[in-house]
Amino acid sequence: MHHIIPTMTEIAWEPAGEFEDIKYEKAGGIAKITINRPEVRNAFRPLTVVEMMRALDDAREDHETGVIILTGEGPDAFSSGGDQKVRGDAGYLDSPDDPRRTPGGASVGRFHVTDLHVQIRRCPKPVVAMVAGYAVGGGHVLHVICDLTIAADNAKFGQVGPKVGSFDGGYGASVLTQLVGPKRAKEIWFLCRMYSAEEAAEMGLVNKVVPLADLEAETVSWCREMLQHSPFALRMLKASFHAHEDGFAGIQQLAHDANLLFYGSEEAQEGRDAYKEKRRPDFSRFPRRP
Repeated sequence: MHHIIPTMTEIAWEPAGEFEDIKYEKAGGIAKITINRPEVRNAFRPLTVVEMMRALDDAREDHETGVIILTGEGPDAFSSGGDQKVRGDAGYLDSPDDPRRTPGGASVGRFHVTDLHVQIRRCPKPVVAMVAGYAVGGGHVLHVICDLTIAADNAKFGQVGPKVGSFDGGYGASVLTQLVGPKRAKEIWFLCRMYSAEEAAEMGLVNKVVPLADLEAETVSWCREMLQHSPFALRMLKASFHAHEDGFAGIQQLAHDANLLFYGSEEAQEGRDAYKEKRRPDFSRFPRRP
């Protein structure tokens, strides 16, 4: 089934599942995951992250979806990161009654968002952060990990970890360093300042800044442009961008994608068919490429 990509700027989102902490919608080959906790500036708790991972997995598996938008509900915040109100002694909890809290009050540590970071990174489809308002702390890391970022002119970016006894020494530091350089990345983390959308654009943190009223239309426009391109080329490019950074895991992803492409060739199918037909394969008709 093929998409007819509409040219108008309006898009009619359709719900794609029932969730408590997020909204998950689809339209015209685009999936949109919205952190839906505006009362806490879209801070996430473990349930929020688990639901985002479920939605992202669905978007990856959906053959009709080619691009994914990650955003926050309302104009005031993309995400303010991990909800400090549910932060335990060694990780985040969903509530004071979370079963991972021991009788003595300690919590069993797990940072669910780390798994989400890897999932976004390994997802073969482009993930676009659509940022209005605050993208700070763990919310800032989320947009940094996304492939592209479109920001409203009211967006504010920054890290707050050292202010609240936290830090992200993984992608939150390494990918940020690649985007803005080590000196600026250290400034962002060490000083915990806030930066405007224009400042973020100047340092390479975002791709484009638009008026708040135009944010979704512009983001959808970028997504529709990508939908017109070869999905396998986009998949291979995303893996290629990260292969050298991710070591053996990156090489494995790139090799897996190349294998998928090879499986569709007549040469690979000759090997498969010969095995099924219990005959010797004839590879003589295929070129020995220089």
